[in-house]
Amino acid sequence: MALEGVNRREFLLTGVAALAARRVAAAEALPRPIVGIVRIRNDRIDAAVEEAIELLGGIGRVMKGKNTILLKPNLVFDQRHATTKPEVVRALARLAKEAGKEVSIGEGSAAVTGFNAKGTEVFRTRRRDILDPMQQQVFEQLGYAELAKAARVPLVNLHSGELVDVKVPGAFVFDTVTVHRSVVETDLLCSVPMMKTHQLATVTLGMKNLVGLFPGTVYQSVRGHMHDEAARIEPTGASAVVVDMVRASKLGLVVVDGSMAMEGNGPSLGPLVKMDVIVAGENPVATDMVAASVMGFAPAEVPTFAWAARAGLHPASLDQIEVRGAPIESVRRTFAKPQLAEWKSIRSFWGSREI
Repeated sequence: MALEGVNRREFLLTGVAALAARRVAAAEALPRPIVGIVRIRNDRIDAAVEEAIELLGGIGRVMKGKNTILLKPNLVFDQRHATTKPEVVRALARLAKEAGKEVSIGEGSAAVTGFNAKGTEVFRTRRRDILDPMQQQVFEQLGYAELAKAARVPLVNLHSGELVDVKVPGAFVFDTVTVHRSVVETDLLCSVPMMKTHQLATVTLGMKNLVGLFPGTVYQSVRGHMHDEAARIEPTGASAVVVDMVRASKLGLVVVDGSMAMEGNGPSLGPLVKMDVIVAGENPVATDMVAASVMGFAPAEVPTFAWAARAGLHPASLDQIEVRGAPIESVRRTFAKPQLAEWKSIRSFWGSREI
């Protein structure tokens, strides 16, 4: 068909612009997701968590119609400086139990010295005889075993046990993901990350925290196999794949532990920053976008947001979010940026060998 007066490039650009405009209009027609920001005062983390949930309408509204709740902290290592504080998870467990819910805490950690880390080398493995005791040590070392006992909340090792397959329509990396049965059977997954930078994904917040749902007995510890496959799609090997897991899971609440945060070369080597803030929301994209803004990152700097938009997740920008509590500007700190790397360059020393 002839295009009189319009060359092909102009025609295509016009079509792309029209599509973008339609997507913006569709996003604006959706209800604005709510994200709460609360300052932690006098080190009362529990009070700040409760206030943040109240900004969302209270625990009764947030968990209405949900009976089983799975809390997923970020316990990537067995080091307290780089992991979610138990106080945040304890407060959420208490609120959920007071609302009559069944609560569990699940994690599949990445690496621990003496198990799949020796000296300066970190190994990948699928061996359950390594992963199971490794996970138990993480729970004990970080205070989660004590928390679970006191609160009468079970701990779930997401690396092994009864695993099931979940289809991901329109997936970027895995058409089907394998997860622990508890991830499928829970009514509500709550991601409870520590506010940190990340050398692959720029930031690691509520969505990136779901890497811990990929069982090591399938995807290897340090998720070597997962990253290898994801890097075939995009260079970070950690951005598109977490959007797949967001869509495969029942993620419906994110509570970001910003009591102590990490800037620079996270998720483990950066310096700590006392932020004294909790960020919470039911929409994972919106919550992460607000938390990233608190850290001084524009949405365009975080590749996960671009992949979320490609998957049709919303919002697309900060102005489509209703922020309650403290304004972003009042708690924002410009974090030192991580030295970004591609998975192919990290792979040579991070889980390059298998045991």
